[in-house]
Order: sequence, then structure tokens, then C-alpha cells
Amino acid sequence: MKLFIKPLYNWYRNLLRNSKYRWVVIAASLLYIVSPVDFVTDMIPIVGWLDDRLIASILVTEASQLLLEQLKNRKAKNQAEVQKALS
Repeated sequence: MKLFIKPLYNWYRNLLRNSKYRWVVIAASLLYIVSPVDFVTDMIPIVGWLDDRLIASILVTEASQLLLEQLKNRKAKNQAEVQKALS
């Protein structure tokens, strides 16, 4: 099991380094949560909910990282403008 999860995790992390693919992952995660189609049906009590929670955690993580990066870039840009105005 560990031999399968580690390469999948590495592929996922490398994929998200490109911001274009990060938007694709966010959109696909949102679509999966909203759609009635599941990989594991919710009729199986615990296992059916785990895939939804996993996708929701991916969605929240990636969206929050994207927002934090945008805020950081905006703050750096504003600081650069202030420095330029003071010079």
C-alpha cells in the first residue's frame, strides 16, 4: 500500500507547483463534491464518507494556499510601491 501512495502523493505535489493545474484541481474537487457521482458510494457508511472528506480537505488546502499566496504577493507589491514612493 505504501508503494502506491508515496508515488501518487509525489505526483500530486509536483502537479500543484504550476498554478494553472492548481486551479484545475480546485475546480475538479468542487465539481466532485457537488456531483452525485462518487468513487465510493455513500451507502457504505464510513468508507463512503472518507473519499468526500479527503476531496474536501484537498479543496480547502489548495484554495487557502492559493489565497495566501495572492495576499503575500499583493502585500509585497504594496510594500514595493511604498518603498518607491519614499525614495
